[in-house]
Amino acid sequence: MKVSAIQMDVAFNDPDKYRDRISKLIEEAVESSKPGTIVLPEMWNVSFFPDNMSATADEEGHDTQSFLSKLARKYQINIVGGSVAVKKDGGYYNTSYSFDREGTLVHAYDKVHLFSPADEHTVFESGNKLGIFELDGVTIGVATCYDLRFVEWIRMMALKEVEILFVPAAWPHPRSEVWQALLKARAIENQFFVVGVNSVGKTDQLSFCGHSTIYDPLGQVLAGSGEDELILTADLDLSQLRTVRDDIGVFRDRRPDLYK
Repeated sequence: MKVSAIQMDVAFNDPDKYRDRISKLIEEAVESSKPGTIVLPEMWNVSFFPDNMSATADEEGHDTQSFLSKLARKYQINIVGGSVAVKKDGGYYNTSYSFDREGTLVHAYDKVHLFSPADEHTVFESGNKLGIFELDGVTIGVATCYDLRFVEWIRMMALKEVEILFVPAAWPHPRSEVWQALLKARAIENQFFVVGVNSVGKTDQLSFCGHSTIYDPLGQVLAGSGEDELILTADLDLSQLRTVRDDIGVFRDRRPDLYK
């Protein structure tokens, strides 16, 4: 599966600005790299995160779904839609929508682990389900930003035979090295591909560190970035999964009877 990750500067608290920019970047990715799947960063409709959710969150996700569906159908690509601020079920959620090549919504994932140091939990409701689905016959997992720190959550995805983990994020300085270390660790310990796509740019309080990176199941960098807005592309050879797992049988050698 050929994957392009769009590392972008997101307009803070201005959802009307994102449409043209996203459309142009996706068009650029399709023309320059011809990926099968494109992934966006976390909270790309408003950045992380405005105070006035009532004015900026997408009502039931309708606008986001319509927008991404049309792009997926137009270019015949899969889109793992990062995440957006959504108003639904009487609250606000940090939600990721994913679409297949026909523009069909195949999965919605609500971020489970909310970043308490930034009071995310005081604004958003937490999800309670794993983000697992299929694209082009490949088992995909989605974990949003802070979810990456929770090894149990990511291991649950691996145990359900996820092959590629997408991690959309709004990960700030000064924790750039932590971001990269955790992406690499999750790839190695779970023996799957990890695609981390981050924001760049600033809000009044945060400076996002970029460094989107695509890792193979051995923790080798297939494509990496700095702190500029760019499109990162790598071709993921899924046959490598079987080779790596046969050579080092981490899942075969587990002792879940002792993991209490």
